[in-house]
Parts: sequence; C-alpha cells; structure tokens
Amino acid sequence: MKFAINYSTPYLGADPDAMVAFAQHAEERGFESLYLQEHIVLYPGAKYGATDLPTALPYPDPLDSLSFLAAATRRILLGTGVLLLPYHHPVVLAKRLATVDVLAKGRMRLLTVGLGTLPGEAAAVGVDFATRGRRADEAIDVLRLLWAGGEDGVSFHGEFFDFDNICCFPKPVGTPHLPIHIGGSSRAAARRAGRRGDGYFPGGALDDDERHAQLALARSTAAESGRDPNALEYTRWGSITMSTEAVEELAEEGVTRILVATTPGSLDQQLDQMSAFAQRMGLSS
Repeated sequence: MKFAINYSTPYLGADPDAMVAFAQHAEERGFESLYLQEHIVLYPGAKYGATDLPTALPYPDPLDSLSFLAAATRRILLGTGVLLLPYHHPVVLAKRLATVDVLAKGRMRLLTVGLGTLPGEAAAVGVDFATRGRRADEAIDVLRLLWAGGEDGVSFHGEFFDFDNICCFPKPVGTPHLPIHIGGSSRAAARRAGRRGDGYFPGGALDDDERHAQLALARSTAAESGRDPNALEYTRWGSITMSTEAVEELAEEGVTRILVATTPGSLDQQLDQMSAFAQRMGLSS
C-alpha cells in the first residue's frame, strides 16, 4: 500500500515556512506523496455539499505551491486532489505541469483532475458549467498530445480547443506523458477514469456499495476501451488515525494508495500526527 498526505491550505494555512516543514516531515517519515487542492475563486453562497464555504479560505495555486515545495524536498511525489481541469487551458497547463515535473526531477506524478462543483467558479473563468465534462475529456487528450509531440509540432481540432503544428517543451522527465488520475463522485467520473485515466480517486461522500460499483464501472470501461483494467490505480481517502486492519480491508477492495489528512491544530501537532501514522504503518524514509 502507498500512503499519501494531504496539505489542506484552507484549514492548515498557507504560511510558506509551515508548508515546507510539513512537506519535509512527510518525506522524512516515508510518505509516498503530498497532495494539494484547488479552488480558483470562492463566492458568497458557494457550498461544499450542504455546507457554506467561507469566502476567505486560502487556496494558493497548487502547481505554484508544489513547485515551491519541490525545491525543499528530494523524494516525495507531488499530487493534486483535485486540479479543476475544465478551468485551465490545456496548452498553458501542459507547459506548467511539465515545468513542475522538470524542476522536481520527475516527481509531478500524481496529477488528479476533477470537474469542479461550483457553477460560479466556472462562470468566473468563462466556462459553461454544463460543458465541463466534455472540456475535461478534450483537455486530457490535448495534454497527452502536447507532451508526446516532437519538433515537427502537433495539431488538434476539437469542440473547445483548436490548433495547428505547435510544439511544447520541456517534456516530462523520462516518460511520454504524466500520469493523469481522475477524481470525482459520479459514475461519469468512473467512466472517464476507465476511458482516459491512469487512476481513479472517488470522493469521500459515497457509501460502500456505490464505491464498489464505481470501481467496477471504471475497470469495465477500461476493458471496453481496449485498456488494461488492472493497470488502473485506485486511490481512496483514509484517516490519519486509521488502523492497520482498516488498511488491510481497503487493500482487499483493490485500493493501491490511501490519502490521509492531519486534523487542524498547531504545526507541531500536525507533525506528531504524521509521525504516529508513519510508525503505525511501518513507513520509513
């Protein structure tokens, strides 16, 4: 089992020294990867489920933040959970992601993308909320095309993106394209993971039956698309206080990576929570 740690800037803050200390401690304690989340804007009335989101929650840009943290670490992989893909132009995003990967020496390997759930956020960046699924599908295709393209350039003609003979350098380190994991809580997300994803990361607010159904759907869609369903990584949320028995149960369900988050508190308390988890799970740097 792989173990990842989430740094939630809305609740832990965006102090650069604290973020560096958190990332370095996670690396020292043997966590595989570090995840950051994204919201581009919030607004009065924006909700997470039934809960109003405070408009002053700090969401620094996750890719800029990961690039910053890459300079302070050596081994830990970098991830997003999730990056709101429809709200980024994929030509610009391809360059940004490859740049982070190059600067991190090949560690930008857990890009997880989602559609976003806030209509006002889509409107703020000029995206039709109803089309964000189709935009995301095209964006994934564009990202991979640009990363794999050579000096002669590549072309794309789609519903949302259109270009001829363009080149995008630098390339990701040692791979034709960066892995793209699909996040979401819907069966459409599961199908997207099967058709286009390197992994699936379902949301936390699902019951066990729905989670199992979505994983089966992702795998069956992969097989129908001529892809290896067993190659699809499966990431799930866990708890910083979870037991080894709970980890074993998730492993039996096919989970390959567990993402946990510290509870709010002082920086020392957060680091202690990570240390206790790492010791319980037998992690080592």
